[in-house]
Amino acid sequence: MRILVVGGGGREHALVWKIARSPLVTEIYCAPGNAGIAGLATCVPVAAGDIEGLLAFARRAGIDLTVVGPEAPLVAGIVDAFQAAGLPVFGPSRAAARLEGSKIFAKELMQAAGIPTARHAAFMEAGAALAYLEEHPGPVVVKADGLAAGKGVVVAPDTATAREAVTAMFGGRFGPAGQRVIIEEHLEGEEVSILALCDGETVIPLLPSQDHKRVGEGDTGPNTGGMGAYAPVPFYTPEIAGEVEEKILRPTVRAMAAAGCPYRGVLYAGLMLTREGPKVLEFNCRFGDPETQPLMLLLQSDLVELMLATINGELAGTKIDWYPGAAAGVVLAAGGYPGPYARGEAITGLEAVPPGVEVFHAGTALVDGQVVTAGGRVLCVTARGEDLQAALDRVYTGIKAINFAGMHYRRDIGYRAL
Repeated sequence: MRILVVGGGGREHALVWKIARSPLVTEIYCAPGNAGIAGLATCVPVAAGDIEGLLAFARRAGIDLTVVGPEAPLVAGIVDAFQAAGLPVFGPSRAAARLEGSKIFAKELMQAAGIPTARHAAFMEAGAALAYLEEHPGPVVVKADGLAAGKGVVVAPDTATAREAVTAMFGGRFGPAGQRVIIEEHLEGEEVSILALCDGETVIPLLPSQDHKRVGEGDTGPNTGGMGAYAPVPFYTPEIAGEVEEKILRPTVRAMAAAGCPYRGVLYAGLMLTREGPKVLEFNCRFGDPETQPLMLLLQSDLVELMLATINGELAGTKIDWYPGAAAGVVLAAGGYPGPYARGEAITGLEAVPPGVEVFHAGTALVDGQVVTAGGRVLCVTARGEDLQAALDRVYTGIKAINFAGMHYRRDIGYRAL
């Protein structure tokens, strides 16, 4: 098979890395890819958002399966375009991708289906939202309705912070994503990411993982796209897993089918394990980043076979095999991230990373033969071990070999499990 992976981040590098291990695959392309992906696939200079350009390339190259990494092209309807052209593609339709594309749509669906989530109110203009905050003092969570690259959520400990977030969102900080805003109750508990394969009817969860969204150690500072992740999660018990399947995952897939937009692809449920039980923080319509990186190291089954079963409606009875132990990934970020950051800094030491440690490139480029920084999250250093501590020890040993100006990372990834 000839596979096209759409995207150019750490998630896509991990997907390409795993797809390359499938005996079904003869050639892999990635659009646009990055400096790390170029070692495994042919990088194609087509932007992930250029649906017509991607479609033209897929036709020209005789692509047998297209795998869409980022959320933006999914929300824009890339799957619909490829299906209309008769080309197999992995990911949800435009209508189904509204689960991530509109937090208000997701909340309304959950409310109608009785899926546990935080109490909330939606607003179309700043005045009403600010008035609501006067009657509902913090802590609250303020969310931009649309796509904001993982940064459109502000956990506000007090009303002043919440007011600032509302004003910024309606003031255009996130562009069209902030034209509608949700204010919801602040849930307490442990956060867990559950990714599940869905073929429109059958739901098969992958191993539970935990992301670290805040930039600073001890979960401090502003939200980022994710500073690291590990899997599996020791406190996500079989009992909790059963409850999540019964009360969240299956009802969501049933509700989407009833709404006329069957969900096919990866459903990402960001959960809070509260005293009242698991509740949905958010849905995403694609593989998580950085959760995908450790998950791909643990996945023993053939990813391509699983994707084909998903898009062909053949997941029923499928068993996913996993390697024993645990895996972890730590993001190396550019100086200043998640705020303004420099690009073009030379990255050294990649060749000195010890065996057994995978360095997935996220924001990198190749300039005159030198790998340089080209994004906020630059690399995700990932490893598997017999347990979480062993995996983390390998990761942090690997990080010691790497350097670029302004590099920063969290030294406490996995601390909640440990």
